[in-house]
Formats: sequence, C-alpha cells, structure tokens
Amino acid sequence: MRDRTHLLNRLKRVEGQVRGLAGMIEDGRYCIDVLTQLRAARAALTRVEQLMLKEHLNHCIESAIVSGDAGQQRKKASELIELLVRSEK
Repeated sequence: MRDRTHLLNRLKRVEGQVRGLAGMIEDGRYCIDVLTQLRAARAALTRVEQLMLKEHLNHCIESAIVSGDAGQQRKKASELIELLVRSEK
C-alpha cells in the first residue's frame, strides 16, 4: 500500500464516527439523526474500500500483468473475482 497514512487517517475518522454513534444511541438521540450518521459512516467505509480496490488494481494486478507470469495473473484475477462474488452474498 503506497499511501497507508491517508487510509489510516480515514479509518480513524470512521472509528470516531462509530464511537459518536454509540454515544448518540446511549443518549437516546432522535432516530433520524442516528440514521444520518450511520449512512455517513458507511459512506466513509465505502470510500476506503474504493481506494483499496483502486490500489489493488493499480499495484498488485498491474504488477502481475507486467511480470508476464501467467500463474500470478490468474491468481490475482481469481482473488479479485472471489472478493466480488463474496460481496454479492
């Protein structure tokens, strides 16, 4: 991962959002306010996922292609397909 600091900072913000959500629920905050924050936390996690996927494509899969190693190319493609299949369930 080339820019771990950036992703870690994003995840720390998500962690703070989740702690804030727990506090909101403990305080009995209005449901719509909690749901709004839940959606924001989910969107933040989705963005981290997108960045990780982009990094995987730009680094891991590209490296396998450039290497010319058909076995590595198949392995990396299979890993990605498996991930996408699992996420559909």
